Amino acid sequence: MEHATAEEVRAVGLRAKEAAAVLRTLTRAQKDAALLAIADALHVNAERIVAENERDITAARNAGTDPAIIDRLTLTTERLDAIAHAVRNVAALPDPVGDVVRGYSLPNGLKVRQIKVPLGVVGMIYEARPNVTVDAAALCLKSGNAALLRGSASAAHSNQVLIDTMRNALATTDVPEDAICRVPGLSHDSVEHLMRARGIVDVLIPRGGAGLIRSVVENSVVPVIETGVGNCHVYLHSDAPTDRAVAIVVNAKTQRVSVCNAAETLLVHKDAADRLLPPVFEALKAKGVTVHCDDAAHRLAKDAGINVMAVTDHDWAEEYYSLDLAVGVVDDLEAAIGHIARWSSGHTEAIVTDSLHVADRFCEAVDSAAVMVNASTRFTDGEELGFGAEIGISTQKLHARGPMALPELTTTKFLIEGEGHVRA
Repeated sequence: MEHATAEEVRAVGLRAKEAAAVLRTLTRAQKDAALLAIADALHVNAERIVAENERDITAARNAGTDPAIIDRLTLTTERLDAIAHAVRNVAALPDPVGDVVRGYSLPNGLKVRQIKVPLGVVGMIYEARPNVTVDAAALCLKSGNAALLRGSASAAHSNQVLIDTMRNALATTDVPEDAICRVPGLSHDSVEHLMRARGIVDVLIPRGGAGLIRSVVENSVVPVIETGVGNCHVYLHSDAPTDRAVAIVVNAKTQRVSVCNAAETLLVHKDAADRLLPPVFEALKAKGVTVHCDDAAHRLAKDAGINVMAVTDHDWAEEYYSLDLAVGVVDDLEAAIGHIARWSSGHTEAIVTDSLHVADRFCEAVDSAAVMVNASTRFTDGEELGFGAEIGISTQKLHARGPMALPELTTTKFLIEGEGHVRA
């Protein structure tokens, strides 16, 4: 496994810092031209990228890697087209840099403006998903930041060819190639060196499993924006329409199981359990889902012939990344809210109801980054919400929360204009 010294990691970080100094002065047109060049390069080099990705997939299969992780790792020409499309969407978005957060004049005549500016050097530490390599680079570039990328060893070939492709594209533009840099090394040492690069790296964003995120949050001396795991819930209230309930549960659980906004727990009001759970279980059975049920749901699951197991506290807390779903019957709305408060990771929760009052209470009481009313949890996604792409979904409460895109990759500074003012 490739190792890197602290000096090697810091050297790359310094190159990124120099590029960031140039980036913050570029116009939107210059940045957008670079993004369009990257999108074109992804199309032109698609065959080579897919071939390098296949090397990672083969190694993962040989290592017995979980199929959900392999799905995250996989790049196809269709997925590359979608990634390139997302880059073009980012180019079309408004540039947040220079936006005035507030502006006013003081009684003494001083004119004050607070404007958005780039963070500087953004370090990304992430697992498996090579699409993050492009999404992070594109969002950082558009917001005037340099991207310092540390992907996992499992995607080493994919990440390398993607970074090479993007850097080669930048060479034809006004954006310095070092606006996108790969952190050297594939061992954990390089991650530790990156977490200690305070003064070079302005912020770290970990994106991956709970272990990775916890390690970065607990050990980094560089400021961290915490992206969270997704133990997401769907609650079916007593008045939930059957067809709508089935459609939302099936989509939230099975549309793509290897993502953080997939549902992991289903809660059903006791007054609707006999009506709603049989058709829900039938639909989940057709998708190959295993349900982990409490006592009240267990009988209905067995009657439906779906693969059923007894639920445990581990299940309530689990982010499965698989065709598994914890299912419980609750006494009422407040019991559902209480269950979510205990077990949720603070990512996304959904309610299905025809009552505006019930929906309002759920939205008010549930303390998660995103709350859906009569919609699948799968919509907690930067592109789905019109951001073009996302760099991660934050479950913390400082600076950024929920899907993070361009505005969350900026900070602010004050510009104060006087006419020879001195303080008395």
